[in-house]
Amino acid sequence: MSATPEACPHPSPETSPRVVVIGAGIVGCSLADELTARGWSDVTVLEQGPLPAPGGSTSHAPGLVFRTSPSKTLTEFARYTVEKFGSLSHDGVPCFAPVGGLELATTPERLAELHRRAGLAAAWGVRGEVVSTARCKELWPLLDESVVLGGFHTPEDGLARAVPACRAQLDRATARGARFLGRHTVTGVERADGRVTGVVTDRGVFPADHVVSAAGFWGPVIGRMAGVDVPLQPLAHQYARTRPLPELSGARAEATLPILRFQDADLYFREHHDRIGIGSYAHRPLPVDPFGVPGYEEARGRGMEMPSSYPFTEEDWAPSWADARRLLPALRGAEVESGFNGVFSFTPDGMPVLGEARELRGFWLAEAVWVTHSAGVARAVAEWMVDGRPSIDVHDCVVTRFEEAQRSPAYVRERGSQQFVEVYDVTHPLQPMERPRPLRVSPFHARQEQLGAFSLEGGGWERPHWYEANAPLLADLDAEPPERDPWSARYWSPVAAAEARATRERVALYDMTPLRRLEVTGPGALDFLDRMTTNKLRKKPGAVTYTLLLDETGGIRSDLTVARLAEDHFQIGANSPADLDHLLRHAPAEVHIRDITSGTCCVGVWGPLARALVQPLTGDDFSHEGFGYFRAKRTHIGHVPVTALRLSYVGELGWELYTTADLGLRLWDTLWEAGRELGVIAAGRSAFNSLRLEKGYRAWGTDMTTEHTPAEAGLGFAVRMDKGDFMGRDALRDRPEPTRRLTPLLLDDPAAVVLGSEPVSVDGTTAGYVTSAAYGYTLGRCVAYAWLPAGLAPGTGVHIEYFGEKVPATVAEEPLFDPEMTRIRR
Repeated sequence: MSATPEACPHPSPETSPRVVVIGAGIVGCSLADELTARGWSDVTVLEQGPLPAPGGSTSHAPGLVFRTSPSKTLTEFARYTVEKFGSLSHDGVPCFAPVGGLELATTPERLAELHRRAGLAAAWGVRGEVVSTARCKELWPLLDESVVLGGFHTPEDGLARAVPACRAQLDRATARGARFLGRHTVTGVERADGRVTGVVTDRGVFPADHVVSAAGFWGPVIGRMAGVDVPLQPLAHQYARTRPLPELSGARAEATLPILRFQDADLYFREHHDRIGIGSYAHRPLPVDPFGVPGYEEARGRGMEMPSSYPFTEEDWAPSWADARRLLPALRGAEVESGFNGVFSFTPDGMPVLGEARELRGFWLAEAVWVTHSAGVARAVAEWMVDGRPSIDVHDCVVTRFEEAQRSPAYVRERGSQQFVEVYDVTHPLQPMERPRPLRVSPFHARQEQLGAFSLEGGGWERPHWYEANAPLLADLDAEPPERDPWSARYWSPVAAAEARATRERVALYDMTPLRRLEVTGPGALDFLDRMTTNKLRKKPGAVTYTLLLDETGGIRSDLTVARLAEDHFQIGANSPADLDHLLRHAPAEVHIRDITSGTCCVGVWGPLARALVQPLTGDDFSHEGFGYFRAKRTHIGHVPVTALRLSYVGELGWELYTTADLGLRLWDTLWEAGRELGVIAAGRSAFNSLRLEKGYRAWGTDMTTEHTPAEAGLGFAVRMDKGDFMGRDALRDRPEPTRRLTPLLLDDPAAVVLGSEPVSVDGTTAGYVTSAAYGYTLGRCVAYAWLPAGLAPGTGVHIEYFGEKVPATVAEEPLFDPEMTRIRR
C-alpha cells in the first residue's frame, strides 16, 4: 500500500458510516486521514483542547522514530509512519526529518545487544549496521569517544514532526469531508442494545455508528464513559532542553545529527537547532491518575503549559544530567534552559491497545500509541473498520489479549510502571515481569514448588520451565547438552535435557492448566463450530479434531483442538482471550460459550510408559484399540472424574487429563504415587518446547498468524475444502500457490543455539526470519522454524545471523522425529 493513501471516491452520505474520533492528537488525525482516504467521509474528530496543538502527548512529543523493535508488528507500524510522514509537509515544513538513528554501547553487554538489534532489523527489513567507535564519533562529533564501544546506525530513522504531521493530515481529511472540532469536551458515550450510538460533549451530542477513542492518556476516562475497560497507565517522563551550545552555533536546520540513544544510562538526545533536547527514563516511575489530569484551561490556570506537561522535578533530573555530561563533553559547561515531565501511556505489556470492544459494538480503541507507531496504527485500525481486518497481524495489540486477572487497576499500574523502567533495558525474550507474582497458579503449584520448579510467567500464570529435583538425572545422559553462550543460557537449564529424555524413554507429567479451555453447548453448537472452523467436525461424540480459525482472507486467526463430548457439548483448546471474543461475536443466541480455564486444570501424561501409568487407575479401556488417538472419554482416575483426551504435543503416547480445579491436587498426587515405580517425573515447558519442535508442532502467534495461510504454514491437512462453507473458504479457493513456507532448519554445529526472530539468509541475501527455535535433545541439534521462500529443497544450506555471527543451518524434511507416528499411535 502507498505510504500516502489516495482518496477513494466518497460514498454518499446515506452509505458512509458516521464516525466520531475522540482525540485530535497524532493518532486521531492520522486515523481521520486513513478513513477518509478509504471513502468514509462522515468523520468528526472531537478535541477538548485548541487545535492544532491541544495539549496531549502529541503536543510535546520529541518525535524520535527508531523503527527496530523485537515486535515485528511495532516495526511495521513504525516503517509505515516513516514512509507516510516522509511524504507529507505542512506550510513548507517536512513532517519527517530522515537524520538517521544511532544507538550507543558503553558496555560489552550493550554492544552484544546492538548486534542482536541489528539482527532484528535485518529480520524485519530495516536497514542498519553495527558501527565502530570511530564511526560513532563521525556521526555525532560531540561524543566522548572514550566511553563508547560501538553503535547501531539506522540511516533511515529520524524525527517525526508531530504537530505539522497532524496539520497535514487534518487538512487532507477535511478536504475529503471530515471535520475537526476543538474545545469540545466529551462528557458521555451514548449506547443502545449493546451498540454505541453517539458521543455527548459540553457543546452537544454527535450521533455515531462508530466511535474511536484516540484520547491518549485520557483513554481510561473515555473508556469508563463507554463501560469499556482500558488497561493503560499514564506516566510522566522527563525532558529538558539546554541553553544554546557554542558547538551548535549557526545551526540553520532543526536537526542534522542522528537521533541518539544512550541506553546504558536510559537517555536519548536530539537537536533543537543550537540546543540539545534530552529525555530520561532513568528516574523513578511517576504514575499519573488519568482521572486527575486537568483540562486545557485548568492546566493553564495552574501554570502548566499544557495538560500533558507536568512540572519538572529537579531531584529526579540530577543523575541523568551527570550521565549526559559524561557522554557529551559540550554539556559540561552548559545549563538546562527548560524542562518538563511529559505524560504518556504505558500498558502492562508495553504494546498498544487496539480494536473494537465486544461489550460495546462500534466502540473502538486506538490507545497507548506513540508517535513512532502512529500512522501505522491508524492504517491498521482504518483497515479493520472499513475492510474487517488489518493487512498486518496485530494479535499482540488487540484489547482482548488481556486476561481478566491482568485488568485490575493495581496490576495495570504496577506493570505499566515497570514497562517504563525497562524501556531501555536489555530484555531477554523469556524474561518475565517480577511483580505481581505469583498471581495465577494451578492446583499443582505446591507440589511443583516442592520439586524446585523454576517458573516463568505468561498470562499471569506461573509456568514451570524445569524442576531442580530432576538435576540428578543429568548423570544418566550419554553426554551433557552443549554449553551455551550467556544469552541463550539465561532462563535455561541443562535439566531440560534430562526431562526431555525422561519423556522420550519413560513418562512425565506436564502442567497444561494455563492452556485456554472453552465450553460450547446448545442445539446449534455443531453447526456453529463447523461454520467457524476449517476441519470436519461432524463426527460421533468422543472425536477430537485439530482445526483452524481463519479470517475472511484465509489468514490463520488461531488453531484449536475441538473435542465433541456429547451431541451438543464441545470442549475447545484455544490460544488466547481473543479466541473467545471472536467466537462470541459470531455465535447465535442458541449457542452458549463459556471460558472454563480458571475452574479446571489439566495434566499431560506423556511418554512410552503413559499407558502403564494410567491404565491401572481406571476401569475404562485405555488400550490403543479401546481408546484411539484423537479420541475423548469421560472416566475416572482413581477417585477423580476426568475428561481424557488422547493427544500429545510432544510426540509421545499419552493423554491430556482434565478435571475441576478443586480436584486437581488429588489428580496430581494420584498420578505421582502410581508412577513412582515407573520413574515418573514432572517436566517443564523448556523440555516441552524442545519436544514439540522436534515433531514440527506449530505454536500460533509465534509460528503463524493472520498474515499466513494454512498452506504456507504447513497446515493444509487441517482444511477440508469439501466439507461445505466455512469462514475463509472462498479466500483459500482463490489463493495462488504459496511463495513462502514455514521451513524446518537444523543447525549444522551441534553446539550452536538460536532463540527466534533471527534473520535467515539464502545465498548471502536475507530471505526470511526464524519463528520458534529450541535445542532438540533427541536429535542432538538445535531446531529452528523459519519463514523462507517456497521451494527450498531439504539439504539446502542457509545461514542464521546470531549476534552478528553467521550460523550455518540446513533445510530439513519434516517431521524431524518419528515420521511414521509410531510412538504416538501405539
